[in-house]
Amino acid sequence: MKKPSNKTKFPASFRVPGMARTSIALGVSTAMLMPMSAARADDDVEMKPVTVVERAFDHNPYAEPDAPYKAKRSGDERRTRPLAETPATIQVMTKTQIEDSGYTDLRDILDAQPGITLGTGENGNAFGDRYIIRGYEARSDTFVDGLRDPGMTIRESFAIEQVEVSKGPSSSFAGRGTVGGAINAITKQATVDYDFTKVSAGVGTDSYGRVTLDANHVVNDNAALRANVLYGYQQVPDRDPADRERKGVALSGLFKPSDKLDILVDYYGLRANDKPDLGSWLTGTVPNRRPMGNSPVYTQNGDFLSSDVDTLTGRIKYRITPNLRLTNLTRYGRSNNGYVATGASASSTVTNLNLTTHSGWQDVDYFVNQTSLGWDTTIAGMKHDFIFSLEYTDHKVLNGLYEIGGIVRGVNNPGMTNVPVASVRTALDRTNITKNTGNWDIDWQAKAISVSAMDTVDLTEKWTAFAGIRYDKTDISLRTRQAAVGGGASPPPVGTINDYGSQNAGMWNSHFGLVYKFLPYANVYAAYGSAADLNGGESDVGNSAGYGGMVTYNGSAAGAKPEKTENFELGTKWNLLGQKLLVTAAIFQTTKSDVMEGANYASVGTFNTGKNRVQGIELGLAGNVTEKLSAFAGVAVMESEVLGSTTATRVGKRLSNFADLTASAQLRYQLTPKFAFGSAVKYESEKYAGQPDTAADFTTGLYSQPVPAYTVVNIFADYRLTKQAKVRLNVGNVFNADYYLAAYRSGAFVYKGDAINARLTLNYDF
Repeated sequence: MKKPSNKTKFPASFRVPGMARTSIALGVSTAMLMPMSAARADDDVEMKPVTVVERAFDHNPYAEPDAPYKAKRSGDERRTRPLAETPATIQVMTKTQIEDSGYTDLRDILDAQPGITLGTGENGNAFGDRYIIRGYEARSDTFVDGLRDPGMTIRESFAIEQVEVSKGPSSSFAGRGTVGGAINAITKQATVDYDFTKVSAGVGTDSYGRVTLDANHVVNDNAALRANVLYGYQQVPDRDPADRERKGVALSGLFKPSDKLDILVDYYGLRANDKPDLGSWLTGTVPNRRPMGNSPVYTQNGDFLSSDVDTLTGRIKYRITPNLRLTNLTRYGRSNNGYVATGASASSTVTNLNLTTHSGWQDVDYFVNQTSLGWDTTIAGMKHDFIFSLEYTDHKVLNGLYEIGGIVRGVNNPGMTNVPVASVRTALDRTNITKNTGNWDIDWQAKAISVSAMDTVDLTEKWTAFAGIRYDKTDISLRTRQAAVGGGASPPPVGTINDYGSQNAGMWNSHFGLVYKFLPYANVYAAYGSAADLNGGESDVGNSAGYGGMVTYNGSAAGAKPEKTENFELGTKWNLLGQKLLVTAAIFQTTKSDVMEGANYASVGTFNTGKNRVQGIELGLAGNVTEKLSAFAGVAVMESEVLGSTTATRVGKRLSNFADLTASAQLRYQLTPKFAFGSAVKYESEKYAGQPDTAADFTTGLYSQPVPAYTVVNIFADYRLTKQAKVRLNVGNVFNADYYLAAYRSGAFVYKGDAINARLTLNYDF
């Protein structure tokens, strides 16, 4: 049958009222709709009425058809079975669900999910996004199409099909780190299946404007091109002149020289430029310590936070035989990140403020090559899906400080005290900000060679086993230099370069799962997974070991063991209502040992002395609850505890940046074929700031840096104007709650959530 183009039209008798024109032909004849005995060309055929409930059509190839809030399978080819049959908690946000939510930055998308919290820019910096999954750092555990995406960058969703969060240790899939889990963004790629062009344009409060284009063009049966383009701008609600600007382009080309060979090449570029707002600060003493309410906007005119990202990826897929396939992914990328941001503090009033400066830049250069061999075979009557992989990565990161007015400036330099609020917006001189790569203070590099083997085997009709093992040979090297920070007439001399050499280790990790399918649509499973991380695994903090930087001893990288994490999980998955609704439940326990505690190494020697644990229950729901109601919801009830530490008072305390209860729900109700409305609610219980991987900061037994619990409610509605056009209204934080996302461990700044805002978006399908 000839492949349809976007000009394919539905017969009038088969057109659904209000349904957008798509490039999908029905591809059926009347003969296919009746028994063969009745399917004769000369017969008169009377069709029975067909009732169709409209749902948003999603070009995402991984989504469940007609259930746009439910993903059917992972975009990671190593997950060979549908998500409903995979023995792990994998939360997937589809493109349609993300668009309905109104969120566009990855940070906001993830913060709305259960079991995930946010942290501030670590070690006092303002770099990019910091995610925490089930209580464990994940800021370096972000992947794009299965390949690690290093650097503290700002990440956008305009080129994403779906976002997958694998909960629990994931080193057998993702390599070092990934203690609480891994975030994998699956990108939009060219396809020869159909043509489409989609344009989205939005306006809103706070000078909001956003335009995106998603166009796929089928050149012929063997080639296709796809382009995604973005421009967006908005002021931070109620925090003018703080703002956010996004410019992006993602280009993809698919070429099929033969039936066996696919070549896919794509480029991703993003220019994110913000005027950052560090929000508020903590004031008072425990138990009455709290964020300062109604904090003034102290962002300076010269403040900025920028991420320039350029990535080129090539994919080759060759089907050697129907059951044997070879895949190679090669990526080269660069990102340049930088910021100059103003912090503030005051006592119990905001008449006058003390201002501080935070400054830094980061250049990231990375290369990765991953080759996988997939082999589907039957051994002893059992079906096996083998995946063998070989991966090489080389990541380089150079960090430094900016010169402001000819002087290199770091944290708290320059600063001003007792500044009247009336003049705070112009209190600091931000002229002549320059970046000099000679002013670097951290030179970090990580190289790794990894091999892995995985198998999914059907033991019987009801029992399926999942297993995998991975070995990473990793080498991390570090040089630091005392930055030329100054506040006088001239900068002090550049400090001596400290070359700590390298830390290298071979790390074995594995996963195992057993699934029992006790009903055609339901199963129970037991799973085990591990993770490991090498000393110095975080690229942005040098030898600040308490933040994931390298532990040094006597001027060299310490001979410490890798940190080790193990997770045990019991769960059940129910694929209900014709596989349109997935309901999940899991109970888990994650234990991390050999933790590098990050204090007084020279005198105390706290190598591998920490131990902590997180245990909890997580429930999830995604898909169609009824013919008209779609839902994406979840709740995570967790408990954390420090089990071991050289600081005895930390034992028994909770982990920092950890919320005991997080819950969210997004509901969409299709009231008529043309009109739908919905709401998204997020709740997060109180948490406390502190150093990663250890107890939240406390004073005389009380946690000293609290972030209050909060509830945020968003609403949305959309209306089908024509077959091609639909308009959507999003109102964020509809009750204008004053809430806070995260706090720095000293309480010097507390990120504020966005105030009430409204956006109106027109989507048009050509």
